[in-house]
Formats: sequence, structure tokens, C-alpha cells
Amino acid sequence: MQSLLRLLLIGFAGLALTAPVASQRADDQILPKSLGLQRQARELVSAGKLDQAEDLLETALVADPRNRSALVDIARVAGKQHLFGKAIRTTNKALQLEPNDPDAIAVQGEAMVELGATARAQANLQKLQTICGAKGCPQIAQLSQAITRGPTVASAKAPETPKSN
Repeated sequence: MQSLLRLLLIGFAGLALTAPVASQRADDQILPKSLGLQRQARELVSAGKLDQAEDLLETALVADPRNRSALVDIARVAGKQHLFGKAIRTTNKALQLEPNDPDAIAVQGEAMVELGATARAQANLQKLQTICGAKGCPQIAQLSQAITRGPTVASAKAPETPKSN
């Protein structure tokens, strides 16, 4: 009886240890369904249908939670909707999957600029410069321009005369 119990415990322990390993995939093996949904979402973004695009991107993440570029695309959509806090949170999730993702770092830096956190955006720019090195990358120029431009939403002026109903 005791040997049967031991055998069962060893079997369950073996199952518990091998199950998570069997389900993990490398980052470059994103499911095609997730990539297809992401392509459709990008078309919707270019058509200006941000809410529908966001829905498709979230569906792409359900299909494959390791799709970092879908997270970055959600952050871009959030930025276009002026939801900069959401953009930062979403890029944080992407950076948990890959801490050196240049797209996620740049999009996060742009959202930080819009919130007025230029010092943190500068830190992201320095990180990009370290990651990209001498070869450079387009994300450096993208974030540099955003930092130079400064926050566009926060600096918008309210109309001097109140609107009447």
C-alpha cells in the first residue's frame, strides 16, 4: 500500500514538473492565428477604427499571450486614444517578456513624454542607445523627436471663451 502511494506521488510530481515545460514556446514561434489577427488590426488602425483594432489585438493576445508585438500595438492604439497610462502598462507587459524590445521601449518613452515624464523618457532613450549600439535603430530617432517635441496633449490650450450649449 505504501509503495503504491509513493508511486502515485512520484507520478503526480513528474506530471507537475513536465506539464509547464511542454506548453512553453520560443518567442519566435508565435501562433499564426495570433499574427493574422494582428495584421487585421493594423489595417483597422490605418483606417482609423481604433476600438475595433484594439479588440482584435486583444483577441490576438488570447490566441497567443507571448505575442509581444501585439502588446506594443495595443500600446500604440492606446497612445492614439490619449490613454498614455494604459500604453505604459501595456509596454511594461511586453518588456516583461523581452526587456530589450526596442519597439516597446520607444512606445513607452513616447507615452512618458506625453505624461510629462521626460526624465524617464530620457532613461528609455539611453537604454535604446545601449541596446542598439553603433548600428543605431529607427526607434532612437523616433523617441528623440518625441522628447524634443515635448508633450502635445498636456500643452494643449483650453479655449479662452467657454462653449455655450
